[in-house]
Amino acid sequence: MVYKSDKSTSFLVKELMLKTDNQKVSAVIGVPKENKEVDKRIPLTPESVALLVASGYRVLLEAGAGLSINYSDRYYAESGAEIVATAKEVLQADIVLKILPPTLEEVEVMKKGAFVFSFLYLHLLTKPLIELMLKKRINAAAYELICDDTGASPFVTTISEIEGSSSITLAAELLSNTHGGKGILLGGIPGISPTEVVIIGAGVAGTMAARSAIAMGASVKVFDNDINKLRNIRHELGDPLFTSTLQPNVLRNVFRSADVVIGAMQYINKIHFYRISSDLIREMKKGAIIIDLRMAQGGCFETTMEACLPNYPSQFEKHGVLHFCEMSLSSRVARTASIALSNIFFTMFTSMADSGGIDHFAMFDRGFAAGYYAYSGKIVNVYVANSFNMPVSDIGLYLRAY
Repeated sequence: MVYKSDKSTSFLVKELMLKTDNQKVSAVIGVPKENKEVDKRIPLTPESVALLVASGYRVLLEAGAGLSINYSDRYYAESGAEIVATAKEVLQADIVLKILPPTLEEVEVMKKGAFVFSFLYLHLLTKPLIELMLKKRINAAAYELICDDTGASPFVTTISEIEGSSSITLAAELLSNTHGGKGILLGGIPGISPTEVVIIGAGVAGTMAARSAIAMGASVKVFDNDINKLRNIRHELGDPLFTSTLQPNVLRNVFRSADVVIGAMQYINKIHFYRISSDLIREMKKGAIIIDLRMAQGGCFETTMEACLPNYPSQFEKHGVLHFCEMSLSSRVARTASIALSNIFFTMFTSMADSGGIDHFAMFDRGFAAGYYAYSGKIVNVYVANSFNMPVSDIGLYLRAY
């Protein structure tokens, strides 16, 4: 049986109409426009907006926020988003979804006790910004810190998959004459030695990069100090792959003949940091390429760490080696990355709605609660606290009990 809605001329199935009428808005989600010169990704696509609105959320979107991934304001509006003219209106939402960390100006506008989600990007955070968050009791969570039942971050896994694959496509472009490279094909053909690709880090990004490089016919060597990761990547990709721990002599010999070196080590919440020294970079052959996938975490190489500084070029030559150091390689395929992130957000926020709200969800999902670095006026993550030489508290002491 169908019933005509009093508020529209459309017809709705009775059960659907009742479900819609009974729902209450659980929270307001705000999506501001990002600095497109730095990052073109957006956390929610129109498809996910429609599903979140159906779950009871209000979604505010700053006008033009989706243009960087070729989604119009009209498409978002048709999906249920409310398009607003200024970032100030969006930043007044209960939950603010961003890609880049909030700026000092944005935090000043946010209401007290708001929730803000973004990537961590420590080099973009400052102590005055953190102190303002604490003063306003802004609850800030980082995607890299949120983890699932396996202990892995679904956000990091997804972005690493994209960036690992993209790094090989990028390497092929940079090796060509069109982009000032040596003019060699990434891979190999009969009678010509294959390109040598060295990957530092055997995690998700390193595995995806190795898979893509092998598929193109390159000779691939992967280094990591985690034997289990080396074992897993070897089992997954097979015998053509060379694996080794970070032995200085082995690295030196490999770097001398490498055409492409990709940095894919993970540094978030890690005790030990392994960065490739500039001495090894000096021994690389002229025209070789370095692609650092961990610029947001401080860089994998001594020669790329300075590229984290503001206004430093993302592409430069040092010791005769071309360095490519964009903050997020996935921003080059922003639509794919945005859809992937949006899929995770939809699942996460519908679970929040089902569990009775964001605080209640954090009470019972410790992996989600681990994502917070600022909560209820306190720093609650050791990694962030140590980075800014600030005291740390246990978030479990501040989560409201139900």
